[in-house]
Amino acid sequence: MNSLRERCLQAVAGLLAPVAQAQGAQFRRSPTTGIPREQSPALLLFPESDGIVERANDRVVRQLVVRIDALAREHGGVAAEDLADRLLVAAHAALFADANLGGLALGIKELDCEWNVEDADATAALIPARYQITYRTLAHDISSQG
Repeated sequence: MNSLRERCLQAVAGLLAPVAQAQGAQFRRSPTTGIPREQSPALLLFPESDGIVERANDRVVRQLVVRIDALAREHGGVAAEDLADRLLVAAHAALFADANLGGLALGIKELDCEWNVEDADATAALIPARYQITYRTLAHDISSQG
């Protein structure tokens, strides 16, 4: 069985993939190469860290930080920033519509957001937003909920 951390990541991916598709974007988890122009817009999911917050008896409360990148390029007269922002708005709504990830997590909290605009062959905008997922496992088994 996968760790609870991995199951949380899979649940987030399951929420974001249909959002990307509905917005005419692709969804990718942890891509190792850049997204080419013809593959944007894109919604990208990156796990950043996972740490222990509290230990009580045989229970461990953990916080998984993920980054969701909304990437878009200017298209059809619509600014890249607008397209990326719309994609992130839809992703944010999907996350908070199931903030306990179907019972896997205790909750989700928004941490921060940044904006990056590049003037390449077509203006590209990247809006990374970070979220913290709190979940609990058993101390001796990270695949079991605590």
